[in-house]
Amino acid sequence: MIHQYINNGYHIVLDVNSGSVHVVDPVVYDAVKAVSDQIPELEKPMPLPAEVTAKVHEALDASYSEKEVAEALEDIQQLIDAEQLLTQDIYKNFVVDFKKRKTVVKALCLHIAHDCNLACRYCFADEGEYHGRRALMSFDVGKKALDFLVANSGGRRNLEVDFFGGEPLLNWNVVKQLVEYGRSLEETHNKKFRFTLTTNGVLLNDEIMEFCNREMSNVVLSLDGRPEVNDRMRPFRGGAGSYDRIVPKFQKFADSRDQMNYYVRGTFTRNNLDFSKDVIHYADLGFKQMSMEPVVAEPEMDYAIREEDIPQILEEYDRLAVEYIKRKKEGRGFNFFHFMIDLNAGPCVAKRMAGCGSGTEYLAVTPWGDLYPCHQFVGNEKYLLGNVDDGIVNEEIRSEFKLCNVYAKEGCKDCFARFYCSGGCSANSYNFSGSINGSYEIGCQMQKKRIECAIMIKAALADEE
Repeated sequence: MIHQYINNGYHIVLDVNSGSVHVVDPVVYDAVKAVSDQIPELEKPMPLPAEVTAKVHEALDASYSEKEVAEALEDIQQLIDAEQLLTQDIYKNFVVDFKKRKTVVKALCLHIAHDCNLACRYCFADEGEYHGRRALMSFDVGKKALDFLVANSGGRRNLEVDFFGGEPLLNWNVVKQLVEYGRSLEETHNKKFRFTLTTNGVLLNDEIMEFCNREMSNVVLSLDGRPEVNDRMRPFRGGAGSYDRIVPKFQKFADSRDQMNYYVRGTFTRNNLDFSKDVIHYADLGFKQMSMEPVVAEPEMDYAIREEDIPQILEEYDRLAVEYIKRKKEGRGFNFFHFMIDLNAGPCVAKRMAGCGSGTEYLAVTPWGDLYPCHQFVGNEKYLLGNVDDGIVNEEIRSEFKLCNVYAKEGCKDCFARFYCSGGCSANSYNFSGSINGSYEIGCQMQKKRIECAIMIKAALADEE
């Protein structure tokens, strides 16, 4: 399977099954298209049949000289011989064994606080309540959650725990106690905990920053960009904006971490479809690690992204990519999460096929100890898996998630991006299609554009090396 596109002047050919990326000239680009229309993939490297090359000449000789087309076909043949073009899908051969694989729990999202001190308009967690009741996780429940993780992690040594909310800093003492308890388990059980935290920053202070710099591998700082954008969507309960209160703290925190191991994470909505300006605003504030995610909301919400917004959004990603390259070349670059892509190694096969591992390797824990496939399923009783006392009791749901992969999703089978996005978010698929094996089409279009931009950026920056 071949995917081709032109972005920022670069003619890019992606061999989906091998992951090989080729930046080519126009004649090779057009020749690849003519060949792949006839032969989508090959079982093994082989010479192009004469009838194929004849049809390529027939299609292209009016636009290019016969010699140019012949040389393009020679280049294509070399790539075929090197198994970098028209390759066969080797991953589908793993599907049967993949479904039978033994999984272990390797990560927990601890909902340390179902409460929040902001009233973000788009919050899927209903201001931290998750459509339920306000609550703070007790140390006892958190302790049981860590014990559950250790007991169900098999031989895996590295474990991840994210302190999430609501706002985790509302339950800061329990966060500290649980980190201390986790550290006490490491040597005895041959485990290593990687703790992370997501915060809106309202309660950040020097003591918290110091602790995080010592114990938290990564910290996510929630900010939506420019002051007017942030304060419209992320106000306090009384309506006042949060920007002025949190930005100086975030700047200090990012500097204290040497501008590494954190993300300033924003959400863009229909109110700021020019979100590239918000990402650039982060950079102008001095931040080096950032992410900007599209809001996921019911279509009737005034801030929800709609199908008619997609053309503008795709142009915005292109605009951001050009500025991203420009700043990198000027020596004042930053990292944008969705433009960071590994074309040399990339994720393992399981990660390529199943993504985040929600419902199997990754679980969310509520303040009272219930287990859900991930934080976005919390409160949906259909997806209640069990609790920290009894473990996972709803094996049917766990099996459903275990079987979820890019070959089980109809929308992924012929998508060039499937081995990069791994099928996307199961919660979004469920919320918009009624099935975790469905698709969130608006999200898919944005994801494909981000991947195209990320690959183009690699090509553009390689020109400087």
